[in-house]
Parts: sequence; structure tokens; C-alpha cells
Amino acid sequence: MKPLLDEVSSRIKEAREVLGPVIHRTPLLPSRTLSDVTKAEVFLKLENLQKTGAFKVRGAYYKISKLKRAEGVTRVVAASSGNHAQGVAYSASLLGVDATIFMPRYTPFYKVNATRSYGAQVILYGETYDDAYKKAVEFAEEQKAPLIHPFDDLDIIAGQGTIGVEIFEDAPNVDVVLVPVGGGGLISGIAVALKKLNDRIKVIGVQPSGAPAMYLSFKQRKLVETPNVWSIADGVIVKRPGETTLRIMEETVDDVVLVDDKDIARAVFILLERAKTVAEPAGALSVAALLSGAVEARGKRVVAVVSGGNIDPSMLSRIINQVLFIEGRQVRIRGMLPDRPGQLKKVVDVIAELGLNIVSIDHERVNPLVIPGMAQVTLGLEVPSKESVNLLLVKLKELGLNFEEVA
Repeated sequence: MKPLLDEVSSRIKEAREVLGPVIHRTPLLPSRTLSDVTKAEVFLKLENLQKTGAFKVRGAYYKISKLKRAEGVTRVVAASSGNHAQGVAYSASLLGVDATIFMPRYTPFYKVNATRSYGAQVILYGETYDDAYKKAVEFAEEQKAPLIHPFDDLDIIAGQGTIGVEIFEDAPNVDVVLVPVGGGGLISGIAVALKKLNDRIKVIGVQPSGAPAMYLSFKQRKLVETPNVWSIADGVIVKRPGETTLRIMEETVDDVVLVDDKDIARAVFILLERAKTVAEPAGALSVAALLSGAVEARGKRVVAVVSGGNIDPSMLSRIINQVLFIEGRQVRIRGMLPDRPGQLKKVVDVIAELGLNIVSIDHERVNPLVIPGMAQVTLGLEVPSKESVNLLLVKLKELGLNFEEVA
């Protein structure tokens, strides 16, 4: 194993030279909010501010540049449902290489359009990433063009490993580095870089509980395939992790933990509200591990890698709304009112008296389950506290209006 780690380490050094003029050296910024919550000293490595909005461009550019120098390639092929596609497309455009990217048929339009905007040919194929990947392999063989794998490739791993060097240079006394995990390319590179610089640093991977292939593989010390996967963190959904990445992780990674989708959504929300940075669900996994307690950080200096920020605005909106309800900052109340003029105004007047804000009103009188002559009213409210909701319900009851909080 040592020769493999030495080889990756050597390539990381070369990748730094190659990538220097091309990529952003992303900031490592302290987070007071996360530090207060975890009783630790937390820093964010903001790869969501990288070109193309994610770390993937590092490995993609390094890989394609080597192929062009060594073999003079004029075309590359890749399969991806998101960030790898954009990383390959952007890198190929800079290097004057044609890129053909296979993406699943139901990939969100904004991801497809972003990939095409960098000049790549996008072919939509299959229902899943695995379908697109198989077709990409066939196409690459037919065209005699190299396939740029998203994670199980030493050059890809080395390109991502440059993040680890930057972290060490900016925070040499870091204790723990948390890294999102899908197929393992990102954490493999970061772990090799950090362990070579200081093997005391703990490197911990974070994966969604709905797509735990690498978590299971790492724990069982063998490749485990998970056929049924789902998570809002679509950027790290992998049914079968990489063989090379698993071998490297077994030697360099200290642990892998799981977080659920509610933790991930809350992490995206906290990063937006308090850190003023937009992260996609996959990119927020490391922060989710801190907020959920999956990783004990108290008293330690911790770096959380925010690996990407390419999130569909509609998904971001849904996450914001869900977290506001989960944290009790928005509520819904429902009650029955006589279907007569002025009845709803009584409710609105009490809400205004308490200084609460109405977000939505749903007024139903034709529902067959509603008693004739009555109307069912559901109101969405912004509230400062649970106590204010209870006070509202009490005041409405004093007026003979029976309302209750609903999910």
C-alpha cells in the first residue's frame, strides 16, 4: 500500500503546479455559529466558491491536462449527473479538447444547461447515473477516447488532494477534517495529503444514510454495493464505490459516519443563514455531521469541507421552508369558521395584535368533508417562539374559535 500512497502524494505535488494558474485557492474561513454550537473551533473550506461551483474541476483539469500532454488527446468522455460533468466540460474547454458527457435523462435542466454552457456535447441517456456511465464506457471504446472517471482514478484523486495541502497550509494545527463522501475520490486525495503532512490529523468522511455504500464498504473492509439509494444529497449518491479509493481510505481515513436528510437540510439552511454561503446538500454533509453530533468536536480545531454549491433554486426553497417548520419558526394552524363575512377577520386581528406574520391562507368551503355552512381555514405563520403560538390559540379560543397547530 505504501507505494500507492507515495504515488498519489507525488501526483498531488504535480497537480498543485498544474492547477495553480487555473483554479481558485478557496478560502478557509472561521464559523462563529458552528463553533458556538459544537464548542469547538470550526473552519469552513469553501469549495462551493471554486470554478464551476465545486471541487470537481481540480481532478478533471489535472487528468485531462496530463492526457493532452502525454497522448495528445482531442476528445474525452465522461458520465455524471452534476458537478463532475461541469468540471470535465470546463476543463476540456480550457484545454481545447472536445468533451462528450452522458447524463441521466432526468437530470435537472439547470445542470444540463450549465454543462452545455462550457461547450460540451451532452447526451441524455438512461434512468440513473449507472445507466449513463455504462453508455459512456461503450461510447469511449467506440471513439477510442479516454473516459474521465469521477473518482476511481489516481489523477482525479491527486487533483482533489490539493485541497488537503491548502487546508494544512492555512490551518497547520487542525485536529479533524470532515469530508463529504460519495465514491471516495475527494476524501482519498485529502487524506493522503494530510497524513503525509501530519499523520496526527484525523480525517473523517460523511455520507448520507440513504446512500451508504462507502460507509458500509469502509466498515466491512470490502466493496459493498447498495442497489436502492436515495438522498437529497444527490451529488454523492453512488451504488458502488471505487476499489482504489476504498484501498486508500482503509489506510488513511480514520472513520466514516452517516447523517440523515433532515440533518443535511438543516446544514444547508444554517450555512445560508449564518455563514452567508450557498451549499448543495452533498456539499453540506460535513456541516451536517457537526450539527447532528455524528462527530464529537468539542474542544477541537475542525475543518469542514463544503464541497459544492450547485443547488437547484427550487430545492433550496423547499429546504428553507422545511427547516423553518422543523425549527418552529413557521407554523400552520387550522380551524373551522362559520362561512359568514367577518369571521376570518377576527382571526387575522388576533394575529396582528400579537405581531405575528401571515405567510399563507388556505380557505376551503367546498371540501366534502367540511360541514355545510362552515369553512376550514389553514394559516401559515411566521412566529418568534412556541409560546407565541400557544398564546394565539388561547386568545382564539376565548373568542370561541377553536384552532390547533398542524404539521
